[in-house]
Amino acid sequence: MSASHEGGVPPAGLARRLFSLAYEVPLLCVVLALAGLPFVALTRGMEPVVSRPLFQLYLLLIAGLYFVPQWRRGGQTLPMKTWRIRLVRREGGGAPSTGQSARRYCLALAGTLAVGAGFLWALVDRDRQFLHDRLAGTRIVRDEG
Repeated sequence: MSASHEGGVPPAGLARRLFSLAYEVPLLCVVLALAGLPFVALTRGMEPVVSRPLFQLYLLLIAGLYFVPQWRRGGQTLPMKTWRIRLVRREGGGAPSTGQSARRYCLALAGTLAVGAGFLWALVDRDRQFLHDRLAGTRIVRDEG
């Protein structure tokens, strides 16, 4: 049995994962905009050469704090629930560990910064998985529950 069908759970199709991702982007933008307000207020008057990289790091941390606990707790963000997909461990299913979730976030970020190469990987992957899932030991499956 291939890795995509371990435990009898069918993998989520690429289109479904991409639609979920498209829904995730505006939601994440709202989260980051709201979280950014206090930072901007506290760093008002600070030199942009200092505040800009700090703000970018802060937003990356906030995004990680948005994704990692949700993936760890139930394998789903709100858009993933809407599109009925779930992140699971590649081996044995179940919610990914905190380490796997954090690795997946960092790898997805790196793949995004590399002009989306981590997502484009799905076009050549034998199971159509994103590169960050392949490397983090996770996979996205359909949520039949």
